[in-house]
Amino acid sequence: MALKTTNPNNYEYVTNHLEIHVLGGIKLNKLDSLRVTLSINKTKHHNKLRHNIDLYNDDQVEKLVRKTAERIEIGTSIVRRTLQELTNELETYRLSQLDQEDENEFTIRELTKKELRAAGAFLKKGNLLEATNDLIGNSGVIGEETNRLLMYLIFTSRKSNNPLHCISLGSSGTGKTHLQSKVAELIPEHDIVDMTVLSENAFYYFNRTELQHKLILIEDMDGAENALYPLRELQSKRSITKRVSHKDRNGNTKTIKLTVEGPVCVAGCTTQESIYEDNSNRSFLLYIDESHEQDEKIMQYQRKLSAGNVNIDAELKAKRQLQNVQHLLKKIRIVNPYAEHLQLPQSVFKPRRINAHYLQFIEALTFYKQYQRERKYDEATGEEYIETTIEDIQEANNLLQEVLLRKSDMISGACRNYLEKLKAYLKERDSLPPSGEVPKAMGAFTNAEIRRNLRIKGTTLRRYHKQLIEDNYIKKTTNNKYKGYIYEIVSYEEYTELQEQINKALDDCIQLMQVSQ
Repeated sequence: MALKTTNPNNYEYVTNHLEIHVLGGIKLNKLDSLRVTLSINKTKHHNKLRHNIDLYNDDQVEKLVRKTAERIEIGTSIVRRTLQELTNELETYRLSQLDQEDENEFTIRELTKKELRAAGAFLKKGNLLEATNDLIGNSGVIGEETNRLLMYLIFTSRKSNNPLHCISLGSSGTGKTHLQSKVAELIPEHDIVDMTVLSENAFYYFNRTELQHKLILIEDMDGAENALYPLRELQSKRSITKRVSHKDRNGNTKTIKLTVEGPVCVAGCTTQESIYEDNSNRSFLLYIDESHEQDEKIMQYQRKLSAGNVNIDAELKAKRQLQNVQHLLKKIRIVNPYAEHLQLPQSVFKPRRINAHYLQFIEALTFYKQYQRERKYDEATGEEYIETTIEDIQEANNLLQEVLLRKSDMISGACRNYLEKLKAYLKERDSLPPSGEVPKAMGAFTNAEIRRNLRIKGTTLRRYHKQLIEDNYIKKTTNNKYKGYIYEIVSYEEYTELQEQINKALDDCIQLMQVSQ
């Protein structure tokens, strides 16, 4: 009877005389041995023998033959022949699985001449970023106009010398993972390493250059928490090293060095911004749009899809076009002749790291527009390079306004989202007082009112209010024994003023560069 491998943890091999189970399956990566755990008994009998053995070791096999024959009272020739047949079956199965793994590896698709011309023409468009964003939308990414373009450029940076990283943040069920996976579909499959659950040591067992210039996608950072340290090292140092003990064929223990090299581009999703501060310091933070307008856009698309009114072929065509563009982009050195004129707003926290990210993003944008740049050569080294333009910096500034604003904010992203919703609710409430009720003091509110109208859990609301009071965004005014504490907003305009400060600082730099040109 043939080997049954339906259950990966319990293969079955049944003959007229013996019933053998291979417990735990077999390892595919050690072809010089075939170590298995066997459960052996006579067919339709319950007297079992369990044994761990290397089926390639003749001495071990012969001992098992004699032990089996004695224990379950069967002839040695039957046991020997059955184990030989089982070994052949397992060997054939293992080789077939390895062949299947090779077939499943992504191959680099070669573009046709027509596709090469179309992708090249697209990269030479004058309004390249706008055209790219439109094409991303046509591929089925709904809304999130700024985030989706930022994410696509960050993913594209994996091919450059200085890859960027991003973390998508938002409440549960707001589409973080969906946005990441949809934009990742615009990247060729052979450049993506997709991960859901990852152990701490898993990174060290990739081939030395297997991850170089790859996009590493982490669906949920909570599921990869143990692997975040080596991942951070790979982001910062561009290589990780681990020394492990290993037994050679002679049984001698030796220490071997495992090294995995980058650079890599890393993207992940989480609802817990504060927990992953070390990772977020190395990444662009993209806050998901949780507005009612975005909800309506997505629901409308879902309705159209259900009604059969979405042009799937057009989406696939747009997706393929953006993938083709990625094939044409080649690693090249970027020189920013205006870098010394660039200044971050003083309000930005951790300016050294943000400044590095800011400059890297300008490089990534220039890298994407390489088909529109004159190739230049370093006189000393002969190295080819292209230069950043003022237009590149202006476009980078426009895209990074929200990112820099969040990086300048004293409170967490989730708390800021709540505060802006609270402001909007109070403005609407106070402009139209409910009929039949005593008008509330302008801006005053209680926990109970906010829980009821903004539908926020009490524990979450208290956590937000604690942070907002500590940082002087709201204040307690009175303590009503019937209604509890009454709060007020300290300033309705502080976020707008912060945005204006950032925009002015960026615009001043552009003007300075234009004057000095």
